[in-house]
Amino acid sequence: MAQVPEGPGDLEAQVEARLLGRPATMGRRDVSREASVSLLQARKLWHALGFQIVDDEEVMFTEADLDALRRVADLVRDNDLDEDLALAMTRAFARTADRLAVWQTQLVAEYITPAEQEAEIGEKDARAVPERGVAEEAATLLVDLADQLEPLMVYVWRRHLTAAITRMLADARDTDHDPSAPLRVVGFADLVSFTSLVRRMTERQLATLVQRFEELASDVVTTHGGRVIKTVGDEVLFVHVDAAAAAAIGLDLVDAMGEDPLLPDVRVGMASGKVISRLGDVFGTTVNRASRLTAVTPPGRVFVDDEVARALGALSGFSMIEQRRRHLRGIGTVTPFELARSTGARRARSWDHHA
Repeated sequence: MAQVPEGPGDLEAQVEARLLGRPATMGRRDVSREASVSLLQARKLWHALGFQIVDDEEVMFTEADLDALRRVADLVRDNDLDEDLALAMTRAFARTADRLAVWQTQLVAEYITPAEQEAEIGEKDARAVPERGVAEEAATLLVDLADQLEPLMVYVWRRHLTAAITRMLADARDTDHDPSAPLRVVGFADLVSFTSLVRRMTERQLATLVQRFEELASDVVTTHGGRVIKTVGDEVLFVHVDAAAAAAIGLDLVDAMGEDPLLPDVRVGMASGKVISRLGDVFGTTVNRASRLTAVTPPGRVFVDDEVARALGALSGFSMIEQRRRHLRGIGTVTPFELARSTGARRARSWDHHA
């Protein structure tokens, strides 16, 4: 395992030096002057990157910060981009990178924590923050891995950018006659009795459960070509362009969670229709209908709206049972259909490698 580096200064300073290069030597006025941009532009960039606004004279900027400011300025100048667009794209990078950095830091710290130490942790001693020794070891390992992780991150971004552009072009082709919004099947998977679990579990146990749920849900969704839009504790939101593949996702999610000894049952609600896509998220009536439908779905089952049922009606492999009409808050009265597999239909088992 990587060791804490020895040398002058504390570990925080060493981490900053290795990841960002030279130490901070400039204030905002210095950075804006060197990059040939206005002080206001420099302030906007720093804010778009997700960092706290500081005094113009405070020395906290490095050569890396100066290079980033120059790149944004070049992006605007060389590509004739609107400054607001360039800042919005910077903000998208920042928000994604913040979550990524926190996620990876926590993963490494949990991996390094000795098993015997985890076993000794009681409910009163559960720690959301690792001990200093574990934190130092995790910090050192992350710094050592940074140069290898960076090209992987760029590759993954390029792959997902390719997929996003392809979807955009397909949507533009398919919505020529109705360009208001693309059509998607939207699904929510919701862990049952999660609130009662929270009261009984330690923070560490809860974190393990949530991580397991996210891993398993992501595996099932991506196996069928869907996209995980977001996870919020006990719930995952996913979308797909194809009703049959979305149906397979819903059924496999129920099976996967039901077979996992760590997780409670899950219920899934799905709806089909137009969606609005912004900031990497999806919005609109279809999303709300899927969410409200999930709330009335019994544990271990999948309910779909009439649009999904209609799309699946002519396909083999699925069966649907009409349910009683229900009034969904903010949506109105709907008739859900319970989705099931036809006798003999096969299911994917992408989650087996976690067993």
